[in-house]
Amino acid sequence: MTGKVVGKIHGDAHSPRGLRFTIADIGRKSATVPVVFHGTVPDLFKTGRDVVADGELRGGVFFADGLVTKCPSKYAAAKKQT
Repeated sequence: MTGKVVGKIHGDAHSPRGLRFTIADIGRKSATVPVVFHGTVPDLFKTGRDVVADGELRGGVFFADGLVTKCPSKYAAAKKQT
């Protein structure tokens, strides 16, 4: 699942309840999906950041077992030199 972190981030990725947040389509054209994550949180993870989450949707909640943030500058097209 690829999307943008929206809403408040709460919890702890190392607690039994896990880190909890919601994710929406990057263009916000779809409904949000609640996410639960256990594991190492990427350094750039924060509200508003684009993320890629690997896992499984169960009962309307996405249980992520992998989480990667997308740095916009890293994925932007390179400028042509003239």
